[in-house]
Amino acid sequence: MLPKLLEVKYKGEYRLWLRFSDGVEGEVDFEKELWGEVFQPLKDKARFAELSLDKELETIVWPNGADFAPEFLYQQLCPNYELKPTPKSGAA
Repeated sequence: MLPKLLEVKYKGEYRLWLRFSDGVEGEVDFEKELWGEVFQPLKDKARFAELSLDKELETIVWPNGADFAPEFLYQQLCPNYELKPTPKSGAA
């Protein structure tokens, strides 16, 4: 199952509330994830707050091109989540 992010709310600082299509929801602090060339500018809290939900990609994005994979976001709320390959039809 590929997680589908339906809703995101900025909660202040580096915290976001996330809700997925399967009902999983909760708040995540992203402060420790803001490293590297694309995420470093988001340490400015005003820039971090510029996030939006890209409904086509089903994840959060920022104007500077930064984004997090929906699987990564889901795993922040469900640490035991693993993306499993979809079996091919007719596979034994």
